[in-house]
Amino acid sequence: MLLGLTTALVATVCFGFGAVFQARGARSAPRADRVRAGLLAALLRSWQFITGTLLDIVGFVLSIVALRTLPLFLVQAVTNASLAVTAVAAVRLLGARLRRGDLAAILAVVVGLTLLALGSGQEGRNHAAPAFHWSLLATTAAVLLATLVLVRRRGTAAAAGLGLLAGVGFGVTSLAVRVLDASGPVAVLTDPAAYALAAGGLGGYLAYALALQRGTVTAATAAGTVTETFGPALVGVAVLGDATRPGFEWCALTGFAVAVGGTFALSRFGEPEGESAGPVAPHRDAASEPAAPPPR
Repeated sequence: MLLGLTTALVATVCFGFGAVFQARGARSAPRADRVRAGLLAALLRSWQFITGTLLDIVGFVLSIVALRTLPLFLVQAVTNASLAVTAVAAVRLLGARLRRGDLAAILAVVVGLTLLALGSGQEGRNHAAPAFHWSLLATTAAVLLATLVLVRRRGTAAAAGLGLLAGVGFGVTSLAVRVLDASGPVAVLTDPAAYALAAGGLGGYLAYALALQRGTVTAATAAGTVTETFGPALVGVAVLGDATRPGFEWCALTGFAVAVGGTFALSRFGEPEGESAGPVAPHRDAASEPAAPPPR
């Protein structure tokens, strides 16, 4: 458990710092009204987006170890707490200022994760029925189709919808890592979970980048945080047998709720008080508006 918790925490740091660069790169690209190769090309020309993506890749590789050795509800809560890392990083790198509410939310995340770690038990199964693997791939296909529809819309509702889709995509990726049959190359290539993992990650990043261009960071992040954290956690408990330590159920549940609540509150970090959730300008400089990390 110590190895898994350590890799999850390091992955969280990578996600948190990577988010500052990634959202800036997404906002520097021209706003896209449809999914096309030009959007990806514009993002790849941004060194900020590439830096953030590389950090995300490192974080994802580290999180694989955590996902295979810890309960999903613990890993999801820890990695989504990267928003607290983003807030601290933005103070150092972007000159942002923390409000009292931000400080309280960061403290809530730390306390919540501590309680959650104390109450977490052993992970459940690393395998599931074939139907579960196919359902992950089908969910990914639905996310991609819904993204094609929402990309034509603008405003807060579209940003929230795309953020939610990003959360579902990243949640599918976490579940796919957990149940993937890694016994050999042939097993991996014939496992639907492998393709759900790849498509879910790509679809999640695409949906989140589009969400950032259509609304505030809050709208893009809040819905995704909830769906990505609660979805896999519930599936892990109900289907894969994840559990808490005997007698420490209250500790794990309280810690999970407090950590997720603090993360949700931090989704407003970097926005001026009273700012409306309007669309983001195509070439707006995000240096003064720290970025929230994409759901993981």
